[in-house]
Amino acid sequence: MKPLLEKSIESLNQSFLVKKLQEPFFDPNWHFHPHYQLFTVIKGTGTRFIGDDIRHFEEGDTVFLGPNMPHLWRSDRNYFEKESQLQTEGIVVYFKEDFLGYDFFEKPEMFDIKSFLKNSERGLDLTGTLGAEMVGDLKELLGLTGFEGISKLLNILHKLSVTNDYQYISSTNYTNTHKISETERMRIVHEYVLKHFKENINLSTVASLSNMTEAAFCRYFKSRTNKTFSDFVKEIRIGNACKILQDENKSISQTCYESGYNTVSNFNNQFKSLKGVSPLQYQKLYRRT
Repeated sequence: MKPLLEKSIESLNQSFLVKKLQEPFFDPNWHFHPHYQLFTVIKGTGTRFIGDDIRHFEEGDTVFLGPNMPHLWRSDRNYFEKESQLQTEGIVVYFKEDFLGYDFFEKPEMFDIKSFLKNSERGLDLTGTLGAEMVGDLKELLGLTGFEGISKLLNILHKLSVTNDYQYISSTNYTNTHKISETERMRIVHEYVLKHFKENINLSTVASLSNMTEAAFCRYFKSRTNKTFSDFVKEIRIGNACKILQDENKSISQTCYESGYNTVSNFNNQFKSLKGVSPLQYQKLYRRT
């Protein structure tokens, strides 16, 4: 069984940790930890899993996560190919609520930041110009230590706390019910679906990977992710379709079959149920922006 965290997120000489990540692909393990996390993608594309939310990520994707929010940035399949020359890059900040003392954020002057930290329990997607500003701020933070580092981080938190340029990521009723010992089981499920979503996914096969009966697996998966397994697969497939419609000059029928659907009508219905528009409308809207 793999441990909860595959990497150290504690600093021996700072009260918080800021790291530049440069790897062939992002950490492919579903995990959670007791730290707040601010993360931006500098380079790379793939599928992002945060709480019960699934969506495509690309350069500029910036989020702020509260403690114990399960997450995974899964790089696209071509990043894992043996001969791949692709690289991912990101900047991440980790800190605990008491990193400046047990009651620091209880001070009257910290009210806005404390409220923002409370909001981050559902995960926050930083949007508009705020996301772009965070990229510059995090690059600057990388080069700072000591008091200057603390001052810059507090400045970042203040900037985040006085804006509305963010969207909640997980749903209002989402609760992390995962246990540390279950992270490997969920990693296997994520990996299998991401590898086989273009094919017909057999529930019995996935259940057997988890050493469960089909019925037990369905109950387990729903209780842990706030969605059915079939909805999970649908979101992966539609996320892949969105990426194709955004980045590639392919027809709706090509997008349909490359996303695991057998009929265009079913693809259109499922796409519209998730995105609120048809694939063709989505493609036109995205390319117009």
